[in-house]
Amino acid sequence: MLLCLASWAVPGAGHLWLGRRRKGLIFLVALPTMFAIGLASHGRLFPFDLSEPWVCLEALADLGIGFMYFIAHALGYGAGDVKAVAYEYGNAFLIVAGLLNLLVVIDAYDVAMGRK
Repeated sequence: MLLCLASWAVPGAGHLWLGRRRKGLIFLVALPTMFAIGLASHGRLFPFDLSEPWVCLEALADLGIGFMYFIAHALGYGAGDVKAVAYEYGNAFLIVAGLLNLLVVIDAYDVAMGRK
């Protein structure tokens, strides 16, 4: 569980912990870069709004990036600017970065269990 938590909190940390340095470093660079591109493109970190199921799912996907979500939210990033040309692209980058990190967590778990 601790490995999965570390892998979720910092993309690539689980693979680095398991000694898979190359993979871990790639995740450590690629996923935060995707998240930063999403923020720079005026993407929105969606709020948890249970009355809007799609918005809630988008918020869960954003949360998948780990601590970076909380840092960006605390610093006031991710408000989103609908008028920005790249707004939808920014949303896509933020969502995909979070979902990819969740897949990285599952991969780290599989490596730890000896399935890979």
